[in-house]
Amino acid sequence: MRKLTTSGMVVAAAFAAAAGLAAAPAYAAPTWTVTPGGAWTAKAASPKLTDTKTGTKLTCTSSSAAGTLQSGSGLSGTGISSITSVGWVSCSGPLGITFTVTPQGLPWSLNAVSYNSGTGVTTGTLTGVKAHISGAGCTADFYGPTSTSSATLTGSYSNSANTLTLSGGDLHAYNVSGTCLGLINNGDAATYSAAYVLASSQTITSP
Repeated sequence: MRKLTTSGMVVAAAFAAAAGLAAAPAYAAPTWTVTPGGAWTAKAASPKLTDTKTGTKLTCTSSSAAGTLQSGSGLSGTGISSITSVGWVSCSGPLGITFTVTPQGLPWSLNAVSYNSGTGVTTGTLTGVKAHISGAGCTADFYGPTSTSSATLTGSYSNSANTLTLSGGDLHAYNVSGTCLGLINNGDAATYSAAYVLASSQTITSP
């Protein structure tokens, strides 16, 4: 009799757990509201690419970017905006070496992940990032964790400052040649930091 009672309790508990799981609401990804949305342009002063192994820094006078932001409400955070063009001006590194930086794999995708209503700041990621540098016999590619993958950077957007800030990331150097060797080496991890101020106001919120 005790065995039957115990078995009955176990079965009842299992049914109760199953019923609870069935009744539990499925996780819903946050939705986003963007005003006004549409095309945007932005400019950053003194963006930097840093080889975190050697400490080598590549600094540019400025960088300009342009893209398209979704518009409306109930939007997905994935691909909420794109970067369709980006360029860098007057880039230089150690020993006075000047560089040309060329983006690859555009458009890159901006993805909203979380929103702080107290600060009006959206955090997320920039994915699809690849770039090539060349100058004074020095060339290198900056991709993701492998030589064929794109990198992901951390991003945040402030409504009050109209500023997209990019930082960190899983960039790595590949195909390094010439005078770059020693300053930058194959496989070195790197970070990119820049604060892009939008030319016109955009507001991104999430309920």
